[in-house]
Amino acid sequence: MNKVVLITGASSGIGKSIGEYLHKKGYIVYGTSRSPEKYSNSIFTLLKLDVNDIDSIKKAINQIVEKEGKIDVLINNAGKGITGPLEETPIIEMKKTFDTNFFGVMQVCNSVLPQMRKQNKGLIINITSIAGDMGLPYRGIYSASKAALSVYTEALRLETKQFNIDVVDVAPGDFATNIAAGRFHTPLFEKSAYKKHYSKVLEQINDEVDEGLQPIIMAKAIAKIIKKSSPKPKYRIGSFLQRIAYKIKFLLPDTVFEKIMIKQYEL
Repeated sequence: MNKVVLITGASSGIGKSIGEYLHKKGYIVYGTSRSPEKYSNSIFTLLKLDVNDIDSIKKAINQIVEKEGKIDVLINNAGKGITGPLEETPIIEMKKTFDTNFFGVMQVCNSVLPQMRKQNKGLIINITSIAGDMGLPYRGIYSASKAALSVYTEALRLETKQFNIDVVDVAPGDFATNIAAGRFHTPLFEKSAYKKHYSKVLEQINDEVDEGLQPIIMAKAIAKIIKKSSPKPKYRIGSFLQRIAYKIKFLLPDTVFEKIMIKQYEL
């Protein structure tokens, strides 16, 4: 019997690529979007779901369970990008980022877990970020939200082992997607002291995304994880340097790593 997969944030970018790849591999794929009507050409089913709206989450899950009788795999991909100096970023935008990247994921997990416990099996893949391994300048809130999600994922994995549910942290590096289009860019104060560095770092961030890996690489990696009988707690998917950055940070003295970061971002 084919596995049923639910993917949040699947109308574009990495989520769409994962959905299309799994669909072609024979999985029964349900993706979600806040506005699924805009994507009528999707090759897999798109349901309306907003991770910040618990009613829409429960409705989408109920639709799937009523039709398929199960949810084998949940992939929490929906996310929100944000850049800006921490001092000048509006608190409300910080909260929106955490609502989507952290609390929204928790709401979806909490809504799917009862069904997976009933099945006595399941796989939850939370898409975090390599950016969550360290505090990146002008991406501090994004890094913090993904770091929080990573720690949550680690704890949830331990708690749900007793129900034969695997929870996996998949941390991507830079991928060539349209993530920049939906990213919140903090409007700087009129006489911002951060203007020079922020503009330079923002340009670097966008270049890294443009030159990033193709989303199909992420899709294939996810497919391999789904097939594993005992997936590892965490996978980092990105360039070689991105994948080993956390090891470098762990091995080097903090002051040395800080100097590397300052040089990298020309701060």
